[in-house]
Amino acid sequence: MTIRRAVSGDTDGLLSLLSQVLEIHHKGRPDLFKGGAVKYTREELAELLGDERAPIFVAVDGEKLLGYCFCRYQQMIDNNILTDIKTLYIDDLCVDEAERGKHVGSALYRYVLDFARDMGFYNVTLNVWALNWDAVKFYESLGMSVQKIGMEQIL
Repeated sequence: MTIRRAVSGDTDGLLSLLSQVLEIHHKGRPDLFKGGAVKYTREELAELLGDERAPIFVAVDGEKLLGYCFCRYQQMIDNNILTDIKTLYIDDLCVDEAERGKHVGSALYRYVLDFARDMGFYNVTLNVWALNWDAVKFYESLGMSVQKIGMEQIL
């Protein structure tokens, strides 16, 4: 397995994995997530692939895309209450259903941590939907801890 920056040739594999993630969310919260939809159009994905402040990393075995990690640079500068730390935000991490349990996700995560350290980030953050307890347990097993909790009351 190799981990590298995503390139335009990865588009079809990325779109397929993005659909897998969406279906997990749709099954857990159909009131919020549409079924059969896509998070990014092909054009939006092409734009993201060219954005240096939104790196996408992929785990591949030859030509097969095993998983991805979409990231974004975040920094609040001169904010009234927050410090100026640089954060690498993981917007999305997915491992192909057929490859889960083979340590692809943990390898991707470690790669992102190394990237963040090398680039001088203060921390790595992400959000997990409460419907996805497997993801919560996975991230906790990698050493992540709760930073904040989002709450809702459906009316």
